Parts: sequence; C-alpha cells; structure tokens
Amino acid sequence: MGGPGISTGSSKAYPGKLTAKVLLTCLVGATGGLIFGYDIGISGGVTSMPSFLQKFFPDVYKREELNIGSTNQYCKFNDRVLTLFTSSLYLAALLASTVASKVTRTCGRRLSMLAGGVLFLAGAVVNGFAYNRIMLIVGRVLLGFGIGFANQSAPLYLSEMAPYKYRGALNICFQLSITIGILAAYGLNYFTASNENGWRISLGAAAVPALIFIVGSLCLPDTPNSLIERDRVEEAKTRLRAIRGIHDVDEEFNDLMAASIQSKKIKHPWLNLCRRKYRPQLVFVTLIPFFQQFTGMNVFMFYSPVLFKTIGFGNNASLFSSVITGVVNSLATFVSICFADSFGRRALFIEGGIQMLTCQTFITAFIGWKYRWDGNPGVLPHWYAWSVVIAICIYIAAFAWSWGPLGWLVPSEILPLEVRSAGQSINVCVNMACTFIIAQIFTWMLCHFRFLMFVFFAFFVLVMTIFIKKYLPETKGIPIEEMADIWKAHPVWSKYVTDDGEDTKQGSKVEMAAESITVVKDLP
Repeated sequence: MGGPGISTGSSKAYPGKLTAKVLLTCLVGATGGLIFGYDIGISGGVTSMPSFLQKFFPDVYKREELNIGSTNQYCKFNDRVLTLFTSSLYLAALLASTVASKVTRTCGRRLSMLAGGVLFLAGAVVNGFAYNRIMLIVGRVLLGFGIGFANQSAPLYLSEMAPYKYRGALNICFQLSITIGILAAYGLNYFTASNENGWRISLGAAAVPALIFIVGSLCLPDTPNSLIERDRVEEAKTRLRAIRGIHDVDEEFNDLMAASIQSKKIKHPWLNLCRRKYRPQLVFVTLIPFFQQFTGMNVFMFYSPVLFKTIGFGNNASLFSSVITGVVNSLATFVSICFADSFGRRALFIEGGIQMLTCQTFITAFIGWKYRWDGNPGVLPHWYAWSVVIAICIYIAAFAWSWGPLGWLVPSEILPLEVRSAGQSINVCVNMACTFIIAQIFTWMLCHFRFLMFVFFAFFVLVMTIFIKKYLPETKGIPIEEMADIWKAHPVWSKYVTDDGEDTKQGSKVEMAAESITVVKDLP
C-alpha cells in the first residue's frame, strides 16, 4: 500500500450518477463563496479610494493624496484603524464559526447557510449607509458573522451532497464562487472609483451576493447526512434516492446510518476530536488553513490595489491590474474543477506550491533590483509594470488551482460524521484567525520589510509544499464515509489509528473527562 502519496482506493463503489438535480443543488450551495469572495475583493479597492479615505481615515488621505507627513511610499497606508476596518471582519468570522458548528450539527447545514446570508445582508446595509467609523466597523463585524456561518456550512453541504466520484469538482465550485465574488468586487471598484460616493456603492452592493445566497438557501434541500443526524431517517433515504438518481441506495444509506450511530455516541465532539484516532484529521484541519493563508494570497486579493499603488502604479492602473488578477483567479479555478478528481489533490497541491515559490522569488528579485530600499519608487515604466503583473498572475493561477480550492475541499472530506461539524469549525477558525493576522500586519510589513515581504511568505510556501508531499495521502475517488481507510495505509498516520479496543478505552477517558468538566460546572 506504498508511500504517502498512494491512495488506498475504496473497498466500496456506491451506485449512482451525477443528476441534474444534484448538480444544480451544489451550484446553488456553492454561492456561499460569493459573499466571502466579494468581501475579499471589495475592501482593498475601497481603502484606495480618495473619497473613502478623506471621510473615514483623514490621516491616511493626507499622506497618500496630499503628500503630508510620511514621505515613504511603502508606509502611507500603515494605519492601525484602517487595518482594523479590514481585519475586524475575520475576527468576527472566527467567533461566529464556533457557534455555527452547533447550529450546523443540530439544525442542519441549510439553516446555518441561511443565517450566514441574513447576517451578511445586514452588514452590507450598515456599511452602505455608514457615516462614521463605528458604523463602518459594526457593518464589518456583521459581515464577518455571516461569513463565519457560510464558510462553516457550505463546504460541508457540498461534500455531503456530491457523489464521491465528483466530490472534488463540485466542492471546488465553492472556491469558484469565491473567485467570481472577488472579480465582481474588483470590477465594481474600478467603475465606481471616480464617483464621490463610489465607496458606498461598492460596500452596499454586498447585499446582492447576500440575497443570492439567501434565496438559494431557502430553495435548497438539506443533506441526507444532516437529516439522519436529526433522526429524520425515512426522509433521508428518500432524499438520497433523489440526489443519486437511483432506487437502490441501501449500501450508501446503511453506511450513513452506521456513521450517524457512532456520531450520536459522541457527547462532546470538540473533545472527541482530540482523541488519538483523529490525530491526522486534527492536524490537517489546522495546518491546511494555516498554510493557505500564509501563502500570501490574501495580500494580493484584499490589498492588491493598495499593493499595486504602493509599488508605483497609478490609482486607476492599480484597480485595473486588480481586475486582471481577478480574471486570472476565476479562470484558473476551472483547472482544479477539471483535474482534482483525475490528477488528485496531492499533485495539484505540490505543483501549485512549486509554481508559487518560483513566482515569489522572481517578484522579490524584480522589485528589489529596481527599487532596492528607495521609499519613493514613483510610477513604473509600462514594460516593468506588466512584468510584475504577469508574475503575480502566474502566482495567483497556481493558488487558484491548488491551495485555494483544495484548502476547503480536503478538510471537509476527510472528517468523519461524528466530528465533522467541530472539525470544520476548527478549519474555519484557523482560516479566519490567520486571515485576521495577515490583514493586521500587512501594511506594517510593507512599511518595514518592503519588497522582502514576499520572502516571508515564500518561506511558508516552501514548508507547506514539503508538508503535503510527506504527510497527505491521496483522497480522490474515496467515498466520504470510507475515508478512514487512507490513514491506516499511511506510513506516518497508521500508528495513530488504533484498533477498536484501544480506541474505545481512550474514548472512554475523553468522555469521562468531559463529564467531569460538566459536573464541576454544575457545582454551586
């Protein structure tokens, strides 16, 4: 059963086909990515608009537009409150995802998705009508709550609804929606930048993807897994027959029932996830989102207009360059949709890491050679500017077909039902925590590290590529309820997947510890 990259395959091949109903359902469910993507794309463009800066961040406006104060081009956007505007959303999403885990488990994936859409809509309205910083931050927090719920539930929904043979492609539709949301935000920023109230249009227009997601969530059926989890067994079997397009679903249904029985034995899924048998899943739902954010991709996404403007592009040119990178991001995601279920997850992860590392090295050398430590690089020559944009586009393409979509797909498909909601919450929490950190430190890093900032992210790209090559087994073509077998065949993780007796013994200790905590809490 070979080395780390060899899949065990599956002992079962559930019958069923990709029906039009399940395809449409997954596409609608994937619209949860629109709200996340739109926010990533909109914030950077808005913070580069002079009218927005003049109203809410006058100190930054004076440095950037009037050249008053700091003369260092790299430091003009280094403002604590401005970074709080961007990063507050991700801190709110982190907090919301812990609550979303309980909602997703007890009320279903669909209701959790609906809650995310409603909260995001409320945030869009508050931000669109904001007249001071407090309203601006409150709106961002509401947007973050919405994203926390949507990111926790939508990837799970897609993994559970999709036939295992097509799970990769359908789950990656979530990432495709993210890239479409980013592109829409970039385009809107470009066309509204010259309008005095363009920032209101851009922020308020977040209501559009929110409404799309809300309407979609109202129309969606819940997953068979979720229905079984809530004791709606007959409805679950009927739903499974409908989405698989066949009558005989007994084998898959029985496995879902068995997983649900095991799930209901778990009273404390968060503590249960710490058991030795779930060590591989815990490692990956923690480290994959960590590495995904420390590729530096979000620096390009929600700060690309600021970044381009800082290294010498004009205001409109920086927004237009962002539109170009947004187009590349969306188109490259189709590569992952087409090949994640044929080439496999590991191959795309590793190839993407190598390509990103190469581009980051080139960008560092190119910008560093031209400007060295000059704090006022001026406007880039056209040929030089396009060279930087092309290098960044190649970098973004690599992320878009590897760490972008697979960072959501792999954690959602490797988690057993009994710890699925808790594990996905950890995935979202780590993702949002790291995004918050990147958003907080980016302008400071740009001011102090300048072009060497790319070296910082390149280091993590190198480490994460080695990590995937050594530790991630292939998960393509394996039914989600059969995923446990891949760890037993892996030379590293096999020692953590204990036999039933040992695991039961250890599980009892975890449950006893949890019960002890509960008793202590109840003491007067």
